[in-house]
Amino acid sequence: MTSEEEKKLWEDYTRTGLGRDDLVVKYLPLIKYVVSRMAVTPPQGLDYEDILSFGVFGLLDAIDKFDPSKGFVFQTYAIPRIRGAILDELRKCDWYSRSAREKVQKLNKTMEKILRDKGEIRDEWIMAEMGIDQDEYYEIQDLASRGYITSLDDTTPLDDGEVSIEATLADDRESIEDRMDEEVERQELADALAQLPDRERTMLSLYYYEGLNLKEIGQVLGVTESRVSQIHGKALSMLRAIMKEKMNL
Repeated sequence: MTSEEEKKLWEDYTRTGLGRDDLVVKYLPLIKYVVSRMAVTPPQGLDYEDILSFGVFGLLDAIDKFDPSKGFVFQTYAIPRIRGAILDELRKCDWYSRSAREKVQKLNKTMEKILRDKGEIRDEWIMAEMGIDQDEYYEIQDLASRGYITSLDDTTPLDDGEVSIEATLADDRESIEDRMDEEVERQELADALAQLPDRERTMLSLYYYEGLNLKEIGQVLGVTESRVSQIHGKALSMLRAIMKEKMNL
């Protein structure tokens, strides 16, 4: 479909309300893109197709609420809504139990304490502090991985070219002071990333900046997909602890 044909679809739908199904078909691949970037595992009783179907709710909502006259690219508008719809449905399935949340919270607090006391984080220190073995430690890392975040610098390769996720946010004509604060935050994040071990830093770079999925990252790192998920969870928890420590300085 050419850009002119896509433009006409939106014009017809905006004017008459007809052609919604054509828009859905056009943008269905966007759901697979979003799901491929989400570090979530289907809960018991559900599969990959179920997660895709959850994304359809977000796509339909985005189509209904999108206003082409505002100048946004539809894909950048729809991505957070598709992701949000998937997470909403997964929460309804209680995929992330209270027990799981408590384990991840304990991991985060333990990392913060070790970083504060020793200035760095090591696996053996974490396991000793939490009183757990390696298997349970990996399990909690995997749980932590399911808390999905994305970078505003991340780009989305779509029909319209590469677009920044930041474009999904309203402009609101921010002030110079706001922009300066944002630059400081970006630098702090870059400094925090630099403190991560090489493997964790590489994992985040491949996932959030290079756009590789967990299976592809596993091939690069020479580990299984499940191990990549665990490394992802550990990296996010470490990054959280480092950022929190910086804010408390």
